[in-house]
Amino acid sequence: MNVLFTFENPLPSAEADAEVFFTTARYLARRWNAALHLPVRLSEPLPEGLGLPVICAVAPAEPPALRHFACGATLVLRKAFRKADFIYTRNLWVAWMAVHCGGRVVFDHYRPWPDQIPPLQRWIYRLMNHPRFVVNICHSEYTASRYRALGIPQHKLVCIHNGFEPTRLEPRLSVEEAKTALGLPVDRKTVVYTGRINHKKGLQPVLEAARLLPALNFVLVGSYGEGPIEAQAHDIPNVTIVSFQKGSALARYIFAADVLLIPPSLGPLQRFGSTVLPLKLFLYLAAGRPIVAGNTLDVREILKDGENALLCTPDDPADLAKVLKRVTEDEALASRLAACAQAQSLDLTWEARATRIDKLVRERLASPCTESGEWSAPQERRWRRMSVRWLLHVLTKRSVILPTHS
Repeated sequence: MNVLFTFENPLPSAEADAEVFFTTARYLARRWNAALHLPVRLSEPLPEGLGLPVICAVAPAEPPALRHFACGATLVLRKAFRKADFIYTRNLWVAWMAVHCGGRVVFDHYRPWPDQIPPLQRWIYRLMNHPRFVVNICHSEYTASRYRALGIPQHKLVCIHNGFEPTRLEPRLSVEEAKTALGLPVDRKTVVYTGRINHKKGLQPVLEAARLLPALNFVLVGSYGEGPIEAQAHDIPNVTIVSFQKGSALARYIFAADVLLIPPSLGPLQRFGSTVLPLKLFLYLAAGRPIVAGNTLDVREILKDGENALLCTPDDPADLAKVLKRVTEDEALASRLAACAQAQSLDLTWEARATRIDKLVRERLASPCTESGEWSAPQERRWRRMSVRWLLHVLTKRSVILPTHS
C-alpha cells in the first residue's frame, strides 16, 4: 500500500503527540510503502530510525492556524497525495481536505473533539460519515465513546491503545542499582513521577500527599524551569524536582521507583483535556514496578485496582497517601502488582499497535463503507446547546477546550 503520513506541527518536538505519531509511522512503514508530509524545513534530523522520505509542505511556521490550514490546502495538490492509497493523519482539517479531494483517510488521535469543541460536532459528523473516511483510531475507549455519542457509526470507530518501546527500558536495573546511579537514598522508599511538570498534570494532590508522608521520597521528573509546581515543592523536604530527562537517563529514574505514580486528578482529563490515558502509563507497565493512579474513566481501561495497580480517589491527597503507604509497606502486594503489570505490557508495545492498525486498515479498505446517517433533530438540539455552553466558557475562561465530565 502507498501511504502518506501527514503531520502539521514543526519539528523537532518533545510533545507526546509527536512521539505517538512518529513511532506509529515508523512501525507501519515496515509494512507499507510510506512517505511523510511535513510543514517546514527540518532544523534537526527526523526521529532516529524513522527512515521515511519527506515531502516538505508549502506552509509557514507561524502562526499555527495558518500553518494547519496551509498543510491541508497544499497537501491535495501534491503528486504524492494522488498516488497514495490513503492519507494517515491526526488533523481534522487535513482529513476534510483529503476526503473532499478524492483521497481516503485514516484518522488517529487521542482527543474527544466533539465534547471539547462542540461547534465542530456537525462538521465532524459529516466528515466521519463520508465514504472515503476509512476509520477513526481512538487512543482510548473513553474517546471512542464520545464519538459514538455524536452518532458516528461503529464501523468508523476503533480503540487501539498506545504502546511503549522496549529498548527504552534497556538495560534493566534493580531498584538499588538505579538509586545508586542517581545518588538517591537506597534505604528510603521512593515514589517517582515522570512527565511534564506543570499545573495541567494534576500534581497538586501529589505535593499534598508528600507532606502527609515524610518518610517517603518523592521524585518528580520533567521540569522545564521554575513554575508553580516547582515553587510549591521548595518547602517540602521529601520532594525532589528533576529537569526533563530522556532516553537512558529517564529509564534510570523509572527503575529507581519503589512506586510509579500517575497523578490522581481529574484535571488533566476533564478540565484541560490534554491527557487521555497518558503515554507514560505504558512504559510504567513494562518497568516491573507497582503503579498508583487515580480511579478515572480513562485509566480504568488499562489499570485494574488490586490487579495490576492500586487506584485511589481522584483529587484526594489523604486517600493517595493511604494507598502509597499501603503499597510501600506490603512487599508481597507490591511484587504481585508489578508482575501483573509487566505481563500485561507484553501486548502493549508499539509493534503490537502497528500490527493491529495494519490488520484493521487492510480489512476496512477491502470492505468500503457507504455514507450513512442523517443529522437528526435531537443531534441539532444537542449541538446548539453544547455550542452555547462552549461559547460562554470561551468568553469567561479564555479557553477553547470545554471541560468534560466522567
